[in-house]
Amino acid sequence: MKIQRKGWHRLIALAAAFTIIAAACGSDDDSTETSAETEEAAETEEAAETEEAAETEEAADDGASDRPSWCGPDEIRLGFTDGFGGNSWRLVTTEAARDEASKCPSVSEIEYADGGGDTQKAIADIQALVATGVDALVVFPDAGDAILPALRSAYEEGVVTVPYRVDPGGTAGEDYDVFIDADHFAAGVVWGEWIVENLPDGGNVLMISGPPGNSQGVLEAEGLASVLDPTGNYTMIGEQPFSPTGWDPAVTQQVLTAAIAQFPEIDVIVSDFGPSLVGALPEFEKSGRSVPKIATSDGNSLACFYDENAANNPDFDLFTVTTQNDHARLAVQWAVALATGGTPPEQDIYPAIPFENSITDSPNPVTCRADLSGQIYLSAEMDADAQDALIG
Repeated sequence: MKIQRKGWHRLIALAAAFTIIAAACGSDDDSTETSAETEEAAETEEAAETEEAAETEEAADDGASDRPSWCGPDEIRLGFTDGFGGNSWRLVTTEAARDEASKCPSVSEIEYADGGGDTQKAIADIQALVATGVDALVVFPDAGDAILPALRSAYEEGVVTVPYRVDPGGTAGEDYDVFIDADHFAAGVVWGEWIVENLPDGGNVLMISGPPGNSQGVLEAEGLASVLDPTGNYTMIGEQPFSPTGWDPAVTQQVLTAAIAQFPEIDVIVSDFGPSLVGALPEFEKSGRSVPKIATSDGNSLACFYDENAANNPDFDLFTVTTQNDHARLAVQWAVALATGGTPPEQDIYPAIPFENSITDSPNPVTCRADLSGQIYLSAEMDADAQDALIG
């Protein structure tokens, strides 16, 4: 369109020049006629230029309207690191981060690194991405404050640095740009309230979480205790404040199997990664006991286990909160906004949201997609079939 208009402009200019030359050789009448033609040509050219400018402005407006408010105009490379990426939750969460970053055309690429549960590798991954020149970095700091020096170094190098989910310590504005927390304390409170409502006479409660001392598990345990302790009816069993598993399903199975053997009565299991429980839950039936009440996060494998086993386990009730794969989306939005010149989101804490309740079916009944992988999360924004394809 622009090329055609440029050609049209040249034709107009040549026509105007020709009429001027003709006017110099003609009569006064010819001069008057030529002047009118020249004026008409100029008006035509001006109208064409005005139309072209309007179309250009309209195209720019359309491009801007396609951008989320957190996506600014400056092009960046985005880094994303996990301290441990070896389960389905991390795969879906990482894909959620990629999907969110893809909504911003200013993100030219996203580079991912998995620490594999090795703190030193997780630190090296952060350092390597900074060395390659990423402009922004989203970090799941599984090892907590052990990661803080690497975060601080990235921040001091001018990289927009956004840890999320596990508190690395330090101070926003000094050691990193912003920490995108989840309301883990609230999750513990929600679990505790469900336990009190559905096991009012008290009992033994086993809590399971990730690495020793991780802030998520600590805060969840504090929230749980804030509800259960005042009643005086509940006994926390196992390692305190929680039995650590590193969120590894194999380790979780070992821990839970040992607890079943050690404690004759387990009335409630609280876990912040529900699907990891599934491998060990049949041990209850093997020992002649019912699977107990479970307060945890959602996952398809756990929902399907409930569907298949609830009838034969009279004590088995299930309550879940969303497993929060989409927490990564909020962290990406913040990192991209700060690095590209966009508008940061209004919130910097991802909420704890109840998802399934086998007793009331509110806000949702326990739902199993038996046709898909057990390692998907129906509470996630990502389509269940797309998750299934990703997990393979």
